[in-house]
Amino acid sequence: MRIGELAARTGVSVRALRYYGEQNLLAPERSASGQRHYPDSAVERVRLIQQLYAAGLPSKSISDLLPCVVDGRATPELLERLSAERDRIDSRIGDLVGARDRLDAVIGAAGANLRTGRSCRPG
Repeated sequence: MRIGELAARTGVSVRALRYYGEQNLLAPERSASGQRHYPDSAVERVRLIQQLYAAGLPSKSISDLLPCVVDGRATPELLERLSAERDRIDSRIGDLVGARDRLDAVIGAAGANLRTGRSCRPG
């Protein structure tokens, strides 16, 4: 598939897909005229890249991780880095759950105030 179709199927901009290529995260084949062509498997790879970016991993970490995902190749050092990234993500998840719980408390209190006619504003 061409780059525009991959962009449409993944919801990722053409510019981002080109960047992934520059960062060695995604390797298209080139036609005789120089157009990028991607296999169907590129859709899942782009989704994985997006998930890893959303989790806060930098391009370098993602690039190092991809061979492990594709064919299971990993070094002890890479596994240690990946474990550290997983721990960082777990910590972020905990922080996000805490923020969500606080929002739930505010929403609950504000809803109760609306039912009783009280204001949420101090004073």
